[in-house]
Formats: sequence, structure tokens, C-alpha cells
Amino acid sequence: MSTNPISTKNDKSKNDKGKSDKGRVVVSWTGGKDGCLACYGAISEGFEVSHLLNFREIQRRGSHDINPDLLYAQAEALGIPLLHKDYISYEQEFKKVVRDLRDSGDKIDGAVFGHIETHKNLVDRICGELGLELIMPLWQRNSEQIINSLIDSEFGVILLSVKADLLGKEWLGRKIDENFICDLKKHNPSIDPCGENGEFHTFVIDCPLFKNRIKVMESEMVLRGDYWFLEVSKFEAEKK
Repeated sequence: MSTNPISTKNDKSKNDKGKSDKGRVVVSWTGGKDGCLACYGAISEGFEVSHLLNFREIQRRGSHDINPDLLYAQAEALGIPLLHKDYISYEQEFKKVVRDLRDSGDKIDGAVFGHIETHKNLVDRICGELGLELIMPLWQRNSEQIINSLIDSEFGVILLSVKADLLGKEWLGRKIDENFICDLKKHNPSIDPCGENGEFHTFVIDCPLFKNRIKVMESEMVLRGDYWFLEVSKFEAEKK
């Protein structure tokens, strides 16, 4: 398993996906900071990203749910194809997608995940059965270090959903900046800075590899179950 630390250099040349040193990989993609930072780390290490894989659970709407148009805008900004699939079993659907890609002639050597502390047994099993290298650049890294890596690498990240009993709707749309960790600790010191316990989920509007910056134009705050969501109805892609 690859867990090399992520460089914080803003080096756009590393998005030359035609020059791969370590092989072709897919990236598990939710639109949030962890998957995007892991993707950035994998490209920095020399992997070529062939596809972003996004999966949405059919039977329930979760706190990771997001307008697919926003995900496709991220994929366009990266210049990497996105595959958006519904699932009943995440594991079975992930394996099916990789097998279908291989059957169509794609060479897939590994899979990138943004997990920090959870789901290791699941992704070990998926990669083991498919013969994929497991790449987890953020695995067991300190949450504050991850946030600082995002800031140092000039990622643009906003909060897209927050757990209602921990964070009010005023946190929706909040950007992760140099004051974020301090403000979070003042509000509630028990909240993990990466939202690792489901306290919040994020959306990446910009990163060093994006050719466009995503600008939210119109949105609405909606309470669904235990979470406040920022429902984005209009956005634009701004050239950088």
C-alpha cells in the first residue's frame, strides 16, 4: 500500500497525465477534500489517473450526496473522466466498474482512496480481489496536518453539509482557510478538523490541478434528517 506524504508544492506540470511513472489508477471520488487531496498526492507520486469513480447509494440519501453536475464540473476542471454510478453494494459496484473498464481495454493498475482512519478492510478486500495496488496517501495522517496541507497547496474547499446538532447552517459554504481549525475549536473542540466522524462534508471548488475554478452562484440551505445541506442550483466554471 502506498502512503507516501503529499508534496505541498503547487506544481501544475504534474497534471501531465500522459507521462506515468508508476501505472494507471482510478480514484474514489465524492467531490470532497480527502479524495481530491489523495488524487493530487497520487499524481504527485507519478501515477496516471484514468478515471474518477463516484458511487451513490440507491436506497438512501446520505450526507455525501451531491448534485452530479458539480462532480462533472470538477472532472472537467481536472481533465479526467468521471464515472457516476448508483449502487446497492459499494464493493460489488466498484469491482464491476473496474472489470468493465479492463474489459473495454483500459489498463488499471491501482486504486486511490482518501480514507484517513476507516474502511481499510473494505478497500483491502476490493484491491486484493482485483489485483490492484492500494494507494492511500492520507492514511492515519493527523487531521490538522491534512487541513494545513490543503491550505499550503492552495486548495479551495467549502463545507457542503454539516451535522445539525454540532454545526449550525451558518457553517454551510464556509471556506477552509487559515482560521478554520481555530474557529472550529472555539465552536466545539470535540469536532475533528477533517470531519472524520461525519461532523461535516466538503466540496472542492479549486485545487492546483484544476484548470477552472468552480464558483457557486445560487444555493439554498436545506435540512434533511440530521444534516444541513447547501443545495447548489447554479454555478459557473471560471478560467484560472
